[in-house]
Amino acid sequence: MKKKVFGRQFKRDINERKALFKELMNELVLHESINTTHEKAKAIRGQVEKLVTKAKRKEADARQFIQPYLSEVAVDKLIKDIAPRFATRPGGYTRIIKTGRRFSDNAATAIIEWVEKPVVETVKANEKKTAKAKDAVEATTKVEKKTVAKKSAAKKTVKKESK
Repeated sequence: MKKKVFGRQFKRDINERKALFKELMNELVLHESINTTHEKAKAIRGQVEKLVTKAKRKEADARQFIQPYLSEVAVDKLIKDIAPRFATRPGGYTRIIKTGRRFSDNAATAIIEWVEKPVVETVKANEKKTAKAKDAVEATTKVEKKTVAKKSAAKKTVKKESK
């Protein structure tokens, strides 16, 4: 019996496990949401939340603390984009949503994602929707004006022919 073993092992040695967790955390930071097994999501949740808390404080050693766990691109995104979102939140930055079982090996799968979505994307999406709606309205009004003009021209020609 092994003593003093902390955390999930996933039948991997320590280097494989660290690499797995590092890659999962990188993907979560870069893509904002990942689909993985429920156990792996639970395993990285605590580490990711510690990294966000450290990045949120913006101390001088925050970047130095985060670098061993994430790639350089992910560190920048965590400090500049993700941490400011959670400035007022004291903890609980991620959510795990169960998505059922995988067909091949019947493993329980889950989606791990940030609790708060980026504001910029929703604003841009709304702007795109309103721009598309405006374009559609303008197009329909142009078509309606053309049909009204054609009808009035047809009426004028009918009146001229009847005289």
